[in-house]
Amino acid sequence: MVSPLAINIKNNIESSDLTIYDVITIGDPNYWIPSNELEELLSKRLVGLSLDGLPLRTRSKVVKTEVCNGLGYPVPKSFKKTQPRFLGQNFDVYTQKSNNLQIWNEEVSPARRYVLIRISEDDVITKVKVVTGDVIAELDKTGTLTQKYQARLVAIPDNIKLLSESDTKDMMDIISDFYGFNKSTSPADYPQPGEIMPINEVYQRLQSIIGKKFPYLGALQERNRGGMLHSLVCKALGYSDFKDDGQFPDVKHQLLEVKLQTSPTIDLGLFLPSNEEYLDIPQINGRSIRMCDVRYAIFYGDIENDEVRIKKFYLVTGMDFFQHFTQFGGKKVNKKLQIPLPSNFL
Repeated sequence: MVSPLAINIKNNIESSDLTIYDVITIGDPNYWIPSNELEELLSKRLVGLSLDGLPLRTRSKVVKTEVCNGLGYPVPKSFKKTQPRFLGQNFDVYTQKSNNLQIWNEEVSPARRYVLIRISEDDVITKVKVVTGDVIAELDKTGTLTQKYQARLVAIPDNIKLLSESDTKDMMDIISDFYGFNKSTSPADYPQPGEIMPINEVYQRLQSIIGKKFPYLGALQERNRGGMLHSLVCKALGYSDFKDDGQFPDVKHQLLEVKLQTSPTIDLGLFLPSNEEYLDIPQINGRSIRMCDVRYAIFYGDIENDEVRIKKFYLVTGMDFFQHFTQFGGKKVNKKLQIPLPSNFL
């Protein structure tokens, strides 16, 4: 199913003079295609397409041609070797028969998209999945792409503290007034004007999680424990339902990333919270959202009788993050990256 937003943006592109090489501002409400909508449009166009009998080079051109058609772009006479190939919408296309994703190393950023296309044994496209750079980094379990960034809390005597006095200036301009939101709103929805809480309101609501506990589940169940905390966070913020689409930030509707710590070291992944690159989120009040505008809710828990009890809570903007947390780790570059995809990923 293709959403009205996806259809509207495709129509805008078709009515414009844009080519796939004309760079669109990330989040532009008229021409930037967010990842969810990008996946919808490409799935509709590509799934079921047969590539049977086509040489590899011809197959690649056919796929890129259909990508253009699916998004409303004119097909160029020849495809330039830009990085990424679809420069305007900031994505590359990878056709996958196996679960081994091969990427020649380029700069990975939060907004770079990777369109992964599954091809069956009889050369028919069966699925399209769009992921961003942070998801690619999470799939890299070997450490060949990067040494992930990590941080550690600087000694703070308080167990509960709002570490940022206010949101970033850009966020304050975006938020302006908070009017509330319908409880049935999904926490994974795009943020909307009037529905984004200022950081002090988020802080007041999330303090109720202190003292809450949930099953530890074992050392290897970090993702499931994170999901339990995420559910508590959504409830405390006023959502009637919990939803996690696996994208950054965890609570997209409130531009909030949630971290659960049972040890001092915080895993930050590939991107620093202070990064000023734009996120793959539609503009709000004419402004693009930067990574450093996101708010970080960091909860520390103690393990007691096979349960995690939340003991500490800190809230900070990405911009202020390293005023309170010490960074270590960093990037290293490899010429070629091979990532085994989970069997159920694509």
